[in-house]
Amino acid sequence: MTDFVDRSKRPLVIGAIVLATFMVAIEATIVATAMPRIVGQLGGFTYYSWVFSAFLLAQSTTTMIYGKLSDIFGRKPILIIGILIFLVGSALAGFAWSMTSLIVFRLVQGIGAGAIQPVTTTIVGDLYKLEERAKVQGVLASVWAISAVVGPLAGGIIVDHLTWAWIFWINLPLGALTIAGFVLFLKEKIEPRVVHIDYLGTILFSISIVSLLIILTETDAGAAVLGGFGLLFAVSGVLFLLQEKRAPEPLISIALWSRRLIATSNAATLLAGMALIGLTTVLPIFVQGVLGRSSLEAGFTLTMLIVGWPLAVVLSPKLFRTFGIRRTLRVGSLLFPFGATFLLFLTPDSTPIPAGIGAFFMGFGMGLISLTSIVLVQDSVDWSERGSATASILFSRSLGNTLGATALGSILNLGIAHFGSGALATQLHDVLNQPTGLSDLSSNPAIRAVFNAALHWSFWGVFVVAVLTFLTTWLIPVAHRTGGAAPKVDAKEAMSH
Repeated sequence: MTDFVDRSKRPLVIGAIVLATFMVAIEATIVATAMPRIVGQLGGFTYYSWVFSAFLLAQSTTTMIYGKLSDIFGRKPILIIGILIFLVGSALAGFAWSMTSLIVFRLVQGIGAGAIQPVTTTIVGDLYKLEERAKVQGVLASVWAISAVVGPLAGGIIVDHLTWAWIFWINLPLGALTIAGFVLFLKEKIEPRVVHIDYLGTILFSISIVSLLIILTETDAGAAVLGGFGLLFAVSGVLFLLQEKRAPEPLISIALWSRRLIATSNAATLLAGMALIGLTTVLPIFVQGVLGRSSLEAGFTLTMLIVGWPLAVVLSPKLFRTFGIRRTLRVGSLLFPFGATFLLFLTPDSTPIPAGIGAFFMGFGMGLISLTSIVLVQDSVDWSERGSATASILFSRSLGNTLGATALGSILNLGIAHFGSGALATQLHDVLNQPTGLSDLSSNPAIRAVFNAALHWSFWGVFVVAVLTFLTTWLIPVAHRTGGAAPKVDAKEAMSH
């Protein structure tokens, strides 16, 4: 318990939580901005999406475990251990010598990052009473909006003026300050309880998802290899479901997830996560490689995405009161595929402005989908299930990110092979695997045209998933309600990703 912490020191603890949250929040935009340069130096463009997938997979599969470990051993030691693992991964990632080593070190980063969001959220709940918590959560929610601006700016400056390794090493001083803050100011009295952690379920889930990611990535592998991983995916998936039915405290509660509202909300959130991470991974390389713009400009197109998200959260209470939850969800979610439509009309002669507009609308739509899903799910369960139900939404979004990064990256590689006709595809990969590869594309119209066509396959993938997201929101059972008080929701949970 941490409820006896000196009130004068609580802001210092929150300051440490803000730093910890910022490290995770900035990961998506700063890495996405720098990835084209990293690929150019390390090579291995085929495995571009795995740099994102490895981090997200590790983060999503360890989140539940860290939450339960913090109940046994206390918040502070588990959070500090998670941050230390994250920093070790960050330091090693800066020394990566190949794409394979970078993917492994990003996996280590993700294992550590899995502790930060659930444990810091729990600490806030420990430190503040319910009526005080909203203001603190508002401060933490603003971290995500700030990171949307700082991430692309920092990523662009670092890759243009320093070595790309600093996009990972910048975490080291931030992490050291964070740990110091928790060591000095966070005091707690441990009241352990017996918690059953579903380690077997976690292992089976990881095997199943990794098998699926390999199938999506290794599209040119032989039938025997793909068939083998397909069998492994199916067997481990079935065993995982059986394990979850009998586990005392399962990673995923089958009974909870089988409820229609929760199942459809999680499905919509998963699909939305797939589309958004797909946009995050392919839009920067389009802006740099096809439009010939700087990494800084590419990063700021992503900023528009994350600006739209918190704006939707800010406006949603008024929208709920004016139009009701159902109309807000269904009409608001239409903005998601509407934003994706802008991507389909991008050409080599376009400016980054339409890309930014499309990203903004997708972010706004995602904000409404995410917030409304959390509101509905939280209102549909008892207090005793609210934590698990809310975690299911966050888990679904993280899983969607993992699958989307891999699937859209695979579509891009298939597009290059299809439009490149062998020689051009090889030439394009050779150029992309050079330090200045993206900037060199503008001088070779033939391979730039191949890259543009392949990226549009990925854009179509984003659009299709966005449409599926919109359609899925119509399956969510929402009672029509207008007027009255707007539902309450944890703003940090609504905007984190």
